[in-house]
Amino acid sequence: MNKTMLIRCLCASALSLLSVSTWAASCSDLFQLGSEQVEITAAETRANATLEQRFGEPLSLAPHCRLAATLRPRPTSEIGMEVWMPTDWNGKFLALGNGGWAGSISFPAMASGLAAGYAVASNDTGHKGGSAAFAVGSPEKVVDFAWRAMNEMTYIAKSVVETYYERAPRLSYYQGCSTGGRQGMKEALMFPNDFDGIIVGAPVNNQLTLNATQLDSMIRFIGDRDLALSQEKVEMVHNAVLAACEVNDGIEDGFLNDPLSCGFEPESLQCGRRDDPGTCLTRDEVSSVARAYGGVYSESGTLLYPGHAMGFELGWRIPAEGSEPTPLQTDATRYLVYEDADWDWREFDLERDLALVKDKAGYIEALETDLSAFKASGGKILFYHGWNDPGPSPLNTIAYYEGVLETMG
Repeated sequence: MNKTMLIRCLCASALSLLSVSTWAASCSDLFQLGSEQVEITAAETRANATLEQRFGEPLSLAPHCRLAATLRPRPTSEIGMEVWMPTDWNGKFLALGNGGWAGSISFPAMASGLAAGYAVASNDTGHKGGSAAFAVGSPEKVVDFAWRAMNEMTYIAKSVVETYYERAPRLSYYQGCSTGGRQGMKEALMFPNDFDGIIVGAPVNNQLTLNATQLDSMIRFIGDRDLALSQEKVEMVHNAVLAACEVNDGIEDGFLNDPLSCGFEPESLQCGRRDDPGTCLTRDEVSSVARAYGGVYSESGTLLYPGHAMGFELGWRIPAEGSEPTPLQTDATRYLVYEDADWDWREFDLERDLALVKDKAGYIEALETDLSAFKASGGKILFYHGWNDPGPSPLNTIAYYEGVLETMG
């Protein structure tokens, strides 16, 4: 028995008390699906519900049955999840991913899927709040975040849907972006029978590496302001890129359709002896631009994470003077490696700490390029990534795609 089959069997065993019933269920009947590992906290019909949003007007929700539950596949697990089943069901199931360090259910995405007639489900990956502080002293919660929460939720949600409608979904889909993209890739790699189709957006499939290399870049800027470009100079670089390469597109529309064909050289903007430094780039600034495009390398010359695509410049995340790195950049090292909320990011060492976090929690990442099991199951996977993404690089997604082609032909 391989590792994936063993994990699937363990999950099925732990959740054996939640079985599909032969009786027609009303929404409130779903409380009876609870077990020692599955606490049903709500089962209610909602005819005129609305969803409050942080920004914008409240969303009106299509009439549906709402089930909320807490999953405890391990003694320390506390995975919050919800399933919404529309009155007018299209016969399909849609699971939705998270962003960042998660810590909340993706309700707006659920609302969109519900409006299209899907039975939808999402989870909080096993903790509350968008920080990795949950990892301190709780290795099982890190596993929940890495892959188990999504897989457990999918197993439970499908059982709930089949019980409520008295038939299984005819198709099951997954959709997620950023961390959600990584979650979808883990599903395809580890549980190839969970979904018929997976949509992966801008995946942080090598999340630990991305966090570490971003932190290294931020520390460089914070420690040496000569390396940091002003917003005016960022705009100057962006305009120079468009001037050099937009003609290749055949249309002037303010962005590059094929950044990979752009041959812009940052050195073309470097100041000469008589130039005003305010209208050109210093040697240090040129090195920063070249690094942004070229990626971050180890001391031995190994590419750790690829650079950004030309044209991304206006979204370049350059910290303001006196600022600090964000939790998205520091938390992997702070909580997964040192498990210390007071850890000082100024002590970060890229190669040492990246090696430590990978050794401790490398299973978070989705690096394997063999998707043959998912293909054999009949699954389809769709990747998308915006060229101008200032976070996870589209070049990283292209590199993964090329790795799949190399592995699978």
